[in-house]
Amino acid sequence: VQIEAQRTLAGAAEKAREYAVRLENVTGYALASGWYAIALGPYAPADAEQLLNQLSTQGRIPADSYIVTGGDFRQQFWPIGVGAPVTPQPLPDGTPLAPAPTEAAAPPPEPDPIRIPDETAQEARASEAALTRDERAELQVALQWAGFYQGAIDAAFGRGTRGAMRAWQEANNHEPTGILTSGQRVELIAAYNAVLEGMDLRLVQDDASGIRMQIPTGVVEFAEYEPPFVRFDARRTDVPAQVLLISQDGGEDRFFGLYEILQTLEVVPFEGPRSRSNSRFTIEGFDADRATFVEASLSGGQIKGFALVWPAGDEERRTRVLAAMRESFEALPGALDPAIAPPDEDQSVDLLAGLEIRRPDLSRSGFFLNRAGDVLTTSEVVASCERITLDGETEARVAHLDAELGIAVLTPVAQLAPLRVAEFQTGVPRLQSSVAVSGYSFGGILPAPTMSFGTLADLRGLNGEEEVKRLALTAEAGDAGGPLFDNGGAVLGMLLPRGGEEGRVLPGDVSFAADAEAILGSLADAQILVNTTDDLGFLPPASLTERAAEMTVLVSCW
Repeated sequence: VQIEAQRTLAGAAEKAREYAVRLENVTGYALASGWYAIALGPYAPADAEQLLNQLSTQGRIPADSYIVTGGDFRQQFWPIGVGAPVTPQPLPDGTPLAPAPTEAAAPPPEPDPIRIPDETAQEARASEAALTRDERAELQVALQWAGFYQGAIDAAFGRGTRGAMRAWQEANNHEPTGILTSGQRVELIAAYNAVLEGMDLRLVQDDASGIRMQIPTGVVEFAEYEPPFVRFDARRTDVPAQVLLISQDGGEDRFFGLYEILQTLEVVPFEGPRSRSNSRFTIEGFDADRATFVEASLSGGQIKGFALVWPAGDEERRTRVLAAMRESFEALPGALDPAIAPPDEDQSVDLLAGLEIRRPDLSRSGFFLNRAGDVLTTSEVVASCERITLDGETEARVAHLDAELGIAVLTPVAQLAPLRVAEFQTGVPRLQSSVAVSGYSFGGILPAPTMSFGTLADLRGLNGEEEVKRLALTAEAGDAGGPLFDNGGAVLGMLLPRGGEEGRVLPGDVSFAADAEAILGSLADAQILVNTTDDLGFLPPASLTERAAEMTVLVSCW
């Protein structure tokens, strides 16, 4: 009975512990998708169905729990150190099991003899009494990690801790006394720390940034100062990790700006929780390649924090390293001097402090259709996108697609308030009249759209297509989807992507636009309301450029 799935191993283990307190036969497995499943069982099919109904009715498991065969389960992570049961389990209320198919199995191997303890019970108690509070708490943490302890980490060895020690001893072939000997404590802690082998966690103090914390020096090494970051890059190809120390002077505005800028970096995936207050923020991001955690705070006019970038699929080790880094982080006096890294020839608009900024797969232009913020653009830019944004920030979804005409309408997820919307020209334009296209010619490198001027060469396409206008106008690839204006600022159509026919190369000043009449017909079919005009006025180029900038939008496919 699968009851939940979590994106991270740490989150899944925490939920499994919670369920294990009140439910029996709680198990956890990694899934082929990269998520982690929490389940009950295994049970015979009829028993699983009965248990699902019973626990769902009682409200003890989520309402969307369901029956699975386990065929998608991979490595077991809960209980830690315990293999998956190979036979169906009895129901919690003792109901007899339904028959389940069985296969002939080899005789079980002879159990290993109980290992001789290194101390007597009296000696074990005496050595235990000499432990510090931190050492006692560490044993509880290790028992919890191993899946035997469910209680609080309070360094008090009560019934719960003793029971966990006894269970651990039984599972590891020791005499189950409930008192760990010195050798058994070493064995338990060694197993707990085995995942950190090769990490070489060391306390590093960087005076330039004013930060002291533990860093996994076995997998990262200092690379350079790139304010506001101190960058530690991967030193091993098998663990492509990265650590950033964050340090700069600044107030609330700069703090909020850093929060936004960090999310544009390639090493910070889109998916994952974010939280921000006036003085603290955390960012988590997960994708198929990496898991990233960023934490920073503002105090006394200084911004201090760190980021850990870790390869995906290594959650147990990442969680342990991250916990050590967060626990050890200490802000010291001073902040990173912006002049510590002088400019060099490696500077690029695609880099922020030496880190690659996330770039969309494709960027084109678009323009506002109405006050609701709907945007008309080329269908080229919305094909095969996981995410679509307007002006690099606002997410949008496809509301209408006319692949034959080559247009798409995007609806913003968040409410927008356009400064200006398009007015489509319903009158017939004059041949050889001046026209202009507004668009993000260079894919967002420039902060505003550019205007390209030309003339209306033909009311039809090269093959007489009524829904296309031919232009004598030079345009860039990023201009596609932009509005085509007449002299009065009315929209004559939408610039189409430049695509030559097979075996034919058109002159550089030949462009095509989807005709306004054809666009209006397609939008009417989709019940999208827009403004129209038959005014054939005139605007000077400066005024036309200003009007165009207020309605033109950068559309990006991620």
